[in-house]
Amino acid sequence: MAREPVIHVGVDDSWRDTGALEWALQESLFRRVPLRAVHVIEEKLRHSPYWQPTVIDDAAMDLVQEVQQKMKSQDDLLDHRADLVVGPSATTLTELAAKGELLVVGRRGMGKFKRLLIGSTSETVANLAAVPVVVVPQGWKPGSHSGPVVVALDDSDEPSAAIEFALTVATERHTPVRMLHVWDLPSIYSWDAMNVAGVSDEWNQTAQRHFDAVADQWRQKYPEIEIEVDVRRGHPVDGIVAASESADAQLVVVGGHRRRHFTAALLGSVARGVVQHAPCPVAVVHVPTDDG
Repeated sequence: MAREPVIHVGVDDSWRDTGALEWALQESLFRRVPLRAVHVIEEKLRHSPYWQPTVIDDAAMDLVQEVQQKMKSQDDLLDHRADLVVGPSATTLTELAAKGELLVVGRRGMGKFKRLLIGSTSETVANLAAVPVVVVPQGWKPGSHSGPVVVALDDSDEPSAAIEFALTVATERHTPVRMLHVWDLPSIYSWDAMNVAGVSDEWNQTAQRHFDAVADQWRQKYPEIEIEVDVRRGHPVDGIVAASESADAQLVVVGGHRRRHFTAALLGSVARGVVQHAPCPVAVVHVPTDDG
């Protein structure tokens, strides 16, 4: 499916604090594509006996106008637009973003109108969206991080979408890419310390050779980008978060497999842990499917 040159960003009444709009504005300048800021109100909230729909709607319209002014002040040459939409937060955002290039949401920062956008919705969106999703932590500002783009790789044979995304972002920002692989031994080895040492060294060397070869392939395609390889042992989530902190990463990119239904398990445990705990924005890039 052809993508429209537009970036969608979800906003709620905590948009000044979450950093999602700031990150999306920066990315729109790099790509020279417009933003579509979307403020979602859930219909069931409007019919709650504790809220008056007119109060909610007036506040929402004020928010949309403020976001529109913010975007225009950053770049009035791009056709940025802010929209108010009523519906389920996660599905509304993913459906609207499906034809665009990218969806940006915030992490934490629940506002006065709870369950509008930020919080668990960011995880659900990252699970369901057909396009890459960037989850931006609360308080992020341009210049918050100046290190490389880190792309976390597992043993899957399908990491190319995540690598391609990481290299695209790095090209825009003129920054290196660090290919990170964090592995750990199965518990079966834990009883024999000497055996663990030997197996650990062998696995580490094998992984290093493999990802060095992967990096060489991508260096040929992106000769202008410095590509580093970082192979380390540890718990995957802890290792990825620690590596991103020590490198002052601008962005962490993780792969995923999109689920169609809410009843399915959401993000894999590694992707979910990184999205929740990374100190910098995290991009979730799913393996492409025939329908998206």
